[in-house]
Amino acid sequence: MRFRPLFSAFACALAGASAGAQSAPAPIPVSIRVDAANPRSELKPIYRFFGADEPNYAYMKDGRRLLRDIGQLGEPQEYFRTHSLLVTGDGTPALKWGSTNVYTEDAQGRPVYDWTIVDRIFDAGLAAGVKPYAQIGFMPKALSVKPEPYQHEWRPGLPYDEIYTGWAYPPKDYAKWAELVYQWVRHCVERYGAAEVATWYWQVWNEANIGYWKGTPEEFRKLHDYAIDAVRRALPNARVGGPDTAGDGGKFMDEFLAHCLRGKNHATGATGTPLDFVSFHAKGTTPVFVEGRVRMGIAGQLRTIDRAFARFASYPELKGKPIIIGESDPDGCAACQGPHLGYRNGTMYSSYTAASFARKHLLAEKHGVNLEGALTWAFEFEDQPYFAGFRVMASNGLTLPVFNVHRMMAKLRGRRLDAVSSADPGVEAIVRDGVRGAPDIAALASLDAERRELGVLVWHYHDDDLAGPPAAVDLAIAGLPAGVTRVNVAHHRVDENHSNAYALWQKLGSPVAPSKSQYAQLAAAAKLERLAGATPSAAVENGTVRLPFSLPRQGVSLLTLTWLD
Repeated sequence: MRFRPLFSAFACALAGASAGAQSAPAPIPVSIRVDAANPRSELKPIYRFFGADEPNYAYMKDGRRLLRDIGQLGEPQEYFRTHSLLVTGDGTPALKWGSTNVYTEDAQGRPVYDWTIVDRIFDAGLAAGVKPYAQIGFMPKALSVKPEPYQHEWRPGLPYDEIYTGWAYPPKDYAKWAELVYQWVRHCVERYGAAEVATWYWQVWNEANIGYWKGTPEEFRKLHDYAIDAVRRALPNARVGGPDTAGDGGKFMDEFLAHCLRGKNHATGATGTPLDFVSFHAKGTTPVFVEGRVRMGIAGQLRTIDRAFARFASYPELKGKPIIIGESDPDGCAACQGPHLGYRNGTMYSSYTAASFARKHLLAEKHGVNLEGALTWAFEFEDQPYFAGFRVMASNGLTLPVFNVHRMMAKLRGRRLDAVSSADPGVEAIVRDGVRGAPDIAALASLDAERRELGVLVWHYHDDDLAGPPAAVDLAIAGLPAGVTRVNVAHHRVDENHSNAYALWQKLGSPVAPSKSQYAQLAAAAKLERLAGATPSAAVENGTVRLPFSLPRQGVSLLTLTWLD
């Protein structure tokens, strides 16, 4: 009750400032309360995983730059997952395609191994401080039971199923498949050291419950068993798991888990297959273009996560087992383009990301599962037009607003704090209905007591890409340590005017080839920006600090408080 007069005055002041503009709606009053006195469990850095269909971009000029940006997110370690690490080809990239040529056969059918390109991919990541989430796949041409046609000719607009060619089929010889995996992991151990490789993740294939796998589920389990046994023979303490299904996996997932936990191993004949982590994929409902605007589907992604967590929680053997959402995105095709995917370059994607990642934490808490990571399947596409409409973290070396939300999340450390918002629809309502009525204006907070640092991430999200009033946020943080009378405040912002290279590019006239000076401006705008004019410090009274601010629709703010005492 004692917060109400100040908040009312703040809201009235904002409303009064806009009264002269008849078209400007009144701000939405929002009260957010954070309790620093009762920290909860560790706020796990689930944001630190990334991936892409196209592996060869990783060692190209802008791929290396983005890997450096990912590596600079800080501790703990970041990871990169990519397809096609075992695919036959000369390494020339294309949309939904990549190759390394690690395996061919001589005239007598004997294996020929060449690690040159796959080493280049791993080297690029490790040089930037990014470790492999190593996907064992897809099938080399010389091993495929149906090798022709092998490289697809897919491009945006064509039927997606055309990508599934000879690389998607089972091996003609499982012993050769296992030996390939063994030699690969052994080579990695020799090149990078056993201690380093033991920190990586190893998993087999991608979305074997849909067209990526042209064998039966039983054949996939055989493929998986042979590969995992080969990994462990090369490195007994390697971290292995899977199966990285499309969606929660349904019956395919249940049969896979039953096999790994209690079934007969195809490779060893023993009971069970090692499973250090379990993984699945979760995508939002495909965006649509309605009445001249994009409409997102955050509910679809969160429903998938809710179902998967419930499934894993039902297995006693999986209690406490790390879970990774191996692809976690608003839609299902990073290389696809179209007006319904127009959310990607701007602040709709960034606000969606803040809102969805926060709810992943809550759903893990609801089901009592150990969520270790949520992998954003978005990287970059080399030498494409600026802001071409792909789902990416960067365009031509310029990070997008969405990546600045990852930079924000990287600043949240320590233990999660309760953050209660008057405009939070609640995770159950969002899982059920999405955000189709009032906007979702809520917060995620953390406390690192050792660093004397408290962070609050606040977002203003809606499924519909429509203009709307800003939020008049009254943020109150209570329970600060006794004796603290003042805190330093850093306020970072992602919105139309901050941390947004895309918006600046539009203001510059959307140049096809920005000049050197224009590119320098864009590079500066691509960085995470502090909000100009925000208070640099604030007084603490009775353990509570008040920080009112305005947050535009699709905006995301990070307020970081530090103190000395």
